[in-house]
Amino acid sequence: MSTNSIDSGHLKSFIERIERLEEEKRALSEDIKDVYAEAKGTGYDVKIMRKIVSLRRQDHNKRREEEEILDLYLSALGMS
Repeated sequence: MSTNSIDSGHLKSFIERIERLEEEKRALSEDIKDVYAEAKGTGYDVKIMRKIVSLRRQDHNKRREEEEILDLYLSALGMS
């Protein structure tokens, strides 16, 4: 693609939208950190909370299958 065929206004619009979204993402990330810090200050285990958030994001069936396999492996190792 030559520079003569690039619509600079359109390209600039995309770049600016991406930059705004990246800034929003950074702000949201800071907000999430603040919530975890607040929870930690209240006595909650942040590592466990992050694990719960991760588990809740997973598909229910996939999560249940992984838990069953984990239980099977732990049982096989005498850890259950």
